Amino acid sequence: MLEHSESATEKIMSSIMDTIAENLPKQKSGKFDVGAASDKMKEKLFGRQKTIHRVLGGGKPADVLLWRNKKISSSVLALATAIWVFFEWLDYHFLTIVSFALVLGMVVQFVWSNFSSALSGSPSKVPRVELPEELFVNIAVAVGTQVNKFLSFLQDVSCERNLKHFVLAIVGLWAAAVIGGWCNFLTVIYIGFVSAHTLPVLYEKYEDQVDDFLYNILGLLRDQYQKLDQGVLSKIPKGNMKFKKSE
Repeated sequence: MLEHSESATEKIMSSIMDTIAENLPKQKSGKFDVGAASDKMKEKLFGRQKTIHRVLGGGKPADVLLWRNKKISSSVLALATAIWVFFEWLDYHFLTIVSFALVLGMVVQFVWSNFSSALSGSPSKVPRVELPEELFVNIAVAVGTQVNKFLSFLQDVSCERNLKHFVLAIVGLWAAAVIGGWCNFLTVIYIGFVSAHTLPVLYEKYEDQVDDFLYNILGLLRDQYQKLDQGVLSKIPKGNMKFKKSE
């Protein structure tokens, strides 16, 4: 069953890549130009100089996100999809699953402790499950660190007096609120998980075409912002921050 899901996931990813390859503009053939290549390196998205693998942190997590090992990546994506389907489509609840798992574990230990002594004549030691305390400490520290980074980022944007960054942050939070109204928190996490396992590998494969497309979009947005600045924002009266000294 797992192998079937892995092959199905690989087929879906291959079909998505082929479809995008067909829709993206083809690169023109010609001689290699060193100057054009250097200019192209300077036009990386957001001035990026590192590879996608290094941007994602390198190591095994980056290998999984970039599908270096298709079996592991497809297994992770298939497992996340199974969990989402299990809770979202089949309407199972977390407390119900935990209760059933605990009941099953208790039944197994009860049968083991009673029948092992009856068969062997001496009571056997039943294995116990204990979770290490460091696991919960590491999870709490990691979650707290990310939350503090997010709060620090929002406060920096609020206090840096940059209208552009402030408006972008507000629009991002508004978009998150709209998405949260369409679907529940589990679906949002699943969408983010799937995006993290598909967008980086697609961008790595079609990096030049995506950069050109995004730069065109950014150019259009910049033009619209300049029109808005000239037509509306520049006409807003600014308060005089200098106060006359009292005589």
